[in-house]
Amino acid sequence: MSNTDSQAQNQRLWSPLVRDLVPYVPGEQPKLNNLVKLNTNESPFPPSPKVREAVIAALGADGDLLRLYPDPDATALKQTIAQYHGLETNQVFLGNGSDEVLAHVFMAFFKQSQPILYPDITYSFYPVYCQLYQVEAVHVPLNAQFEIDIADYDRPNGGIILANPNAPTGVLLSLAHIRALLTQNADSVVVIDEAYIDFGGESAVSLVNEFANLVVCQTMSKSRALAGLRVGMVFAQAHLIEALERVKNSFNSYPLDRLAIVGGVASYEDDAYFKTSCQTVVDLREELVGALVGYGFDVLPSHANFIFARHPLTPAVDLAKSLREVGIIVRHFNKPRIDQFLRITIGTQAQNHALIARLDAVL
Repeated sequence: MSNTDSQAQNQRLWSPLVRDLVPYVPGEQPKLNNLVKLNTNESPFPPSPKVREAVIAALGADGDLLRLYPDPDATALKQTIAQYHGLETNQVFLGNGSDEVLAHVFMAFFKQSQPILYPDITYSFYPVYCQLYQVEAVHVPLNAQFEIDIADYDRPNGGIILANPNAPTGVLLSLAHIRALLTQNADSVVVIDEAYIDFGGESAVSLVNEFANLVVCQTMSKSRALAGLRVGMVFAQAHLIEALERVKNSFNSYPLDRLAIVGGVASYEDDAYFKTSCQTVVDLREELVGALVGYGFDVLPSHANFIFARHPLTPAVDLAKSLREVGIIVRHFNKPRIDQFLRITIGTQAQNHALIARLDAVL
């Protein structure tokens, strides 16, 4: 039996949808020592020390509290986040990381009679959700500068989702443009995915009470250095949050564990640490951009904790390979329009210097 025949035999009990599904491929998590890991946009710094204290306390004596289910509504964390943003608790939704939150968003709002709209270059989980939930989509091309032009979204649609700053480009859409987008699409849900907004952008959370069609998604994985706890958030008016709660309670009533809830609360309560950490990443980003430009790289204007850069004389795949040979991992997307770019996470100053030293040797 050939490998193809064997594979078909093994998949005979799968549903047709799953057989055709092309899953999302997460950034590599290599098991190597002394690695300079600049490929998955994790924070180069630890979370607030208060997070560690809260997580340890939440375990209870000998970890006995882990035998009990957590609060299915994560009420303490919702209240903390709502107060921080000047919202009501019923305007906040929580999930197991922003990827789960986005999955619920697609199910709750995007199964419509018309296709949804999102950029041709954006977070690569969006087309996966479309395939999984059988949502029709139109990919709207970014312009030559890899920017979103909101005029391109002034057409009939079943919803819009934009990553802002965009991923993997890091390019920011202004709050004024988001306001205009919401106004011109008043009959559609507009989702603004703000995974990287804390590194220099202006959040659309400030527009939640003004627009009944706005959904804002955020995560604690990047700017709050809690990728290991898996906390994602949605901010929207109560009628939209209710739709998400319906989906969540038809899927998993306990998406956040006890440690994630208390760790999230502690992170929000240490606002000074959060702001200092974000500013440090921004400063390191600008320093790295300056160094790369000095070596002849074209670097897109980034408002994220990563940069998107290409060298006019050296193929990106060769640069990625050369960096990997010395234990420096960056992300290369072998896709149309962006196959000559590398996405480089902002590391510590020492990690960034190691990257530059290797590029100096190669270039």
